[in-house]
Amino acid sequence: MLYKICEVNDLEPGRGRTVKVNGKCLAVFNVDGGFHALESECTHEGAPLGNGPMRGTRVFCPAHGAEFDILTGEALSPPAEHSVAVFKVVVVDGDVQVELP
Repeated sequence: MLYKICEVNDLEPGRGRTVKVNGKCLAVFNVDGGFHALESECTHEGAPLGNGPMRGTRVFCPAHGAEFDILTGEALSPPAEHSVAVFKVVVVDGDVQVELP
């Protein structure tokens, strides 16, 4: 099922944010005009990845600096313990939507 998470104009390229959708916290990012969604909580201590700084296709946990690949959810550096889930994102009529099971 698709859920609206924001509008295209709400999130500038190179930015992320944390959103709550259908009871689930997600981190949504605009990478050069493409939108991506990840499980929000860092696998180290649960800090919100949507609030972390981005560099290209990577996001850094705002608490302890663990690095994640925004496209794959892969944990790229300690202290992250595991990768995070990624979710399919589509843009329909200016709305950014995420597909959740």
